[in-house]
Amino acid sequence: MDNLLFYLSLLLTAILLSRLLLSPPPSNKTPPPSPLSLPLIGHLHLLKKPLHCTLAHLSLKYGPVLSLRFGSRPVLLVSSSAAAEECFTKNDIAFGNRPRFLVGKILGYDFTAPAWAPYGDHWRNLRRITTFRVCSTARVNSFSPFWSAEVRSIVKRFFARHRSSIDGGFTKAEIKSVSIDLTFNMVMEMISGKKYHGEGATVSREEAEEFRETFRLVGTSNLEDFMPVLNWMRFMGLEKRLSRLQKRRDAFLEGMIEEHRLKRKTSDASEGVEKRETIIDVMLTLQESDAEYYTDEIIKGVISNLLSAGTDTTAVTMEWALSHLLNNPETLKKAKDEIDTVVGHDHILEESSLPNLPYLHDIIRETLRLCPAGPLLVPRESTEECMVGGYYVPPGTMLLVNAWAIHRDPSLWEEPTKFKPERFQGGGVEGYKMIPFGSGRRRCPGEGLAMRLLGLTLGTLIQCFEWKRVEEEEVDMMEGSGFTMPKEKPLEAMYRPWPSMVDVLSQL
Repeated sequence: MDNLLFYLSLLLTAILLSRLLLSPPPSNKTPPPSPLSLPLIGHLHLLKKPLHCTLAHLSLKYGPVLSLRFGSRPVLLVSSSAAAEECFTKNDIAFGNRPRFLVGKILGYDFTAPAWAPYGDHWRNLRRITTFRVCSTARVNSFSPFWSAEVRSIVKRFFARHRSSIDGGFTKAEIKSVSIDLTFNMVMEMISGKKYHGEGATVSREEAEEFRETFRLVGTSNLEDFMPVLNWMRFMGLEKRLSRLQKRRDAFLEGMIEEHRLKRKTSDASEGVEKRETIIDVMLTLQESDAEYYTDEIIKGVISNLLSAGTDTTAVTMEWALSHLLNNPETLKKAKDEIDTVVGHDHILEESSLPNLPYLHDIIRETLRLCPAGPLLVPRESTEECMVGGYYVPPGTMLLVNAWAIHRDPSLWEEPTKFKPERFQGGGVEGYKMIPFGSGRRRCPGEGLAMRLLGLTLGTLIQCFEWKRVEEEEVDMMEGSGFTMPKEKPLEAMYRPWPSMVDVLSQL
C-alpha cells in the first residue's frame, strides 16, 4: 500500500510539472470590470432612459472602460477620452464593423448601405463616393445659393406671422417643426432637387416623416437585437414595423430615382450643362458605368442614409442651440453684436460671412459638446481581439462610446455642465475631448455640411429677430429619449424683428 501511494504521488507530481513546463505562459486576457449580470438578459435590467445618462452613471461607479452584456451580446462601454482614442486609432480597424442589427438588414438593404456595411472593399468604395462626390466642398458650395434662399424663406415666414399678429409685440414660434422643415428641404435639394415644405414644395410632409421614423426604431435598445428568442417569438414586433416602414420608404426612393432616370433620357444634352447635378444624378452616372455593382438598392441605401442622418441631427442641434441662448441672454447679445459688426443691417447674413463669425461658431461647438446629436456614437463591433485601457476585448464585442459622458468629463473640461462658448476661443480642441461626429475611419463625412447649415441658419435667426423665453423661468433642458437626443419638451420661443432689420425683411 505504501508503494502504491508513493507511485501515485510521483505520477501526480510528474503530471503537474509537465503541465507547468510544457504549457505556454498565461496571456493577459483580463476583461474590463463589470456589474453583476442576470441570466439570459445580462445587464439589460440596468438600462433606463435616457440611455446615455444611465451608462454614464455606470461608468462613474465601475470605471471608464466597462464590460456589459445586453442579452446574448457582449458590449464594451467606453466613457473616457483616452480609451476612445485607443478605439479610434490603433484599434480602428479592429472596430471597423457595425453590429448586425435587424434595422441594418431591413432598412440598410441587407447591410449594403454605407452606415451598416461591414468594413471592407464595398464600404471603402461607398465612403469614397460619399466623401469626394457627395459631401465634397465643391458640391456643398454649388448648393449654397439654395440654402441661403431656403433660410430666407423661413425668415420671411416668421416675419409675415409677426406682422399679422394683433398687438405687434412678440410672437410665439415652435422651433422644432421649423428646424425639421428647413433641414429636410436643404438635404432634399442636394439629393433630388426637390423640397417638401413651403412654396414650390413637391414632396409631402408624410413622406418626410418616413425618414424621421427611422430614428425612433434605430438604436441600441431594441431587445430583439440582443435576445434572439424574442425576435423568434415576434415579442416586440420590431421586424414587422421595420418591414412596413421600409416598404413605404423604398417606394418613395424608387419614385425619385425613376423620375431622375426619365429626365436624363428625355432632356437635351445641352440642358444638363448648366443644371446643378444632384446626388441621384451622381449615382445614376455611376450606375451607367457599372450597372452590375451600382444597383438601385445601392443607390437607395446611399440616399436613405443621407436623408435619415442629415435631417434630424441638424434640426435637433439647432433647437438645443437656441434653447441654450435663451437661457444665456448675455451670450445671445454677444453673438448679435458680432453679427452686426461683421454683416451690418443692410442685408441678411450670407454664407461667405461665416468664417468671420468665430463666436457664432463657438456657440455651435459648445452646443455640440453639451448636446451631441448622437450622445452614444453609432455602435461598432470588433472583428478581432484587441486591448483597450489595458483590458482584453474579444472579437464580436459591440463598442459603445459615450460621447455625452466624455464631453462632460470634469477632468477634461472646466465647469463641464455650464454653457460657455468662450472656452473654445483661441484654438481648436486637442485630442478626443470632443467627438460629436465620431472619429476614425467611420467618422461622419457630413460634418462640414452640418456646421455650415447650422451657422447660416442660427446666425440669420439671431441677426433678424429678437428672441426671449415664453415664460420667465429658464427653458426646460430635460433630454428626451431617442437616437438623436431630442428635447423632452419641444422648444417654444417668443420673437420679434429687430427695428434695424424691418426694412430688409419687408423686401423679402
